[in-house]
Amino acid sequence: MTIAIIGTGNIGRRLASHLTEGGVDILLAGRELDETCSQALELGAYATAVTVDEAVERAEILILAVWFDTIRELVATYGDRLRGKIIVDPSNPIAPDGQGGFVKTIGADESSGQLLAALLPAGTRLVKAFGTLSAESLDTAAHRTPELAVAFYATDDEAAGKVVAQLISAAGFDPVHAGGIDASIRLEVFGDLHEFGALGRTVNRAEAEAALTTSVSMDPPARLNAADRP
Repeated sequence: MTIAIIGTGNIGRRLASHLTEGGVDILLAGRELDETCSQALELGAYATAVTVDEAVERAEILILAVWFDTIRELVATYGDRLRGKIIVDPSNPIAPDGQGGFVKTIGADESSGQLLAALLPAGTRLVKAFGTLSAESLDTAAHRTPELAVAFYATDDEAAGKVVAQLISAAGFDPVHAGGIDASIRLEVFGDLHEFGALGRTVNRAEAEAALTTSVSMDPPARLNAADRP
């Protein structure tokens, strides 16, 4: 399958680096083609810079490593061209609160995963993944030994989930299925399965499986820094 990462910021850049290090060929797309080409050259032979339009045209798996509002714009722009593709959503619907912290930009009981599921055309295969770790952990915890750090994912499509789980493994993390798309709220910044939620750190598989059985807590996250944004 052809894989594209749309977004060359904090999250997209780290995912691109880990996936190419894992031997995965990727298309890399961003707003500025010159910058995207530069990043692709740094990543080596497994990365090819393309426009966003070309990424949507060529890829069967699209990792949307951009702000949630930008994801909504992409869906509005490309619509039916996304049908049948696996869409990977690592987004966290947050914005600076003006006081050094962050606030949720959607309803307290809403998740970007569920909202995106409602926006995508029928036949699109959505997987919530790569968003439960801070950018720092995404950068430094890959291929952790002796036990891999867990990256949770959620989806209603079992086959698509298995494909994305393979990508999570290639990136150097241990994939743990958290449930259907309705579990997305647990995986996002204010959720109990996010690193800045009740977990408070990266976890191994045993700890992750124990956390899955606990009740959902929606406490405010610890302070984030700029590196944790897309």
